[in-house]
Amino acid sequence: MKTIRIILFLFVSLGCQGQSSKIVDHQSILWTRYYNQLSLNEKWSLHSEFDNRLFVKPIAENLYVIRVQGRYKINDHLETGVGFAYFSVDTQVPEINFDFEIPEYRGQQDITWKKIIGKVTFHQRFQLEERFIHNASKTALSPGTSFSWRFRYRLQGDYTFWKKEKHFVKAILSDEVMVNFGKKIIKNTFDQNRIYIALQYGFNPNIALELGYLNSFQHRSNGIDYFNRNIIRFSILHKIRLQKKNRKNY
Repeated sequence: MKTIRIILFLFVSLGCQGQSSKIVDHQSILWTRYYNQLSLNEKWSLHSEFDNRLFVKPIAENLYVIRVQGRYKINDHLETGVGFAYFSVDTQVPEINFDFEIPEYRGQQDITWKKIIGKVTFHQRFQLEERFIHNASKTALSPGTSFSWRFRYRLQGDYTFWKKEKHFVKAILSDEVMVNFGKKIIKNTFDQNRIYIALQYGFNPNIALELGYLNSFQHRSNGIDYFNRNIIRFSILHKIRLQKKNRKNY
């Protein structure tokens, strides 16, 4: 735990340095996503996600994401995952929108630790990403891709404060810090900090709706400017279980 506290301190310090800049672009965005968790057996599962992000003022497409990952449950406290994501970026600034989209191909690996303390379930996720972003000018895509690494650390707490039969309401609070590194990362080692708060309503153990607010403070690649994004995220969470064992616990 001491090591984790040191890591948190370093990441928060990086975040605070980023937020000291006064050159900030404020944006409002709506994220909508469908998240599917297909349980193959007690240990293995396949997760897929479809996410669309839309600027609100003015209305313009930001990007959409398709993500797939396989996950393995090591024990009651640890699980790991390996996956791939495809991003199609229309624009990061709604006032400027070109006639082409920029693709990004991203590998990801993570290990997630879970611990229940009292009525709160804590999650710590350590994730590494390999990012291949297609080169582009202001008028068209260019040959080749730009490669970089990104490390993400997320601390999350879940609290179920109402439950009746198969229905439940859960509160979620998380903070995530992202750090870039690689040969081409010079000015924006600190990438962003995300604070998220949400309510999740479960119709049953397999289907839930989640509505939350996310604030993303992100360092832009030029090393000077920042995005401060106010994001409303609406999610449909869907679990499908193939195994028949322990059906009474569903």
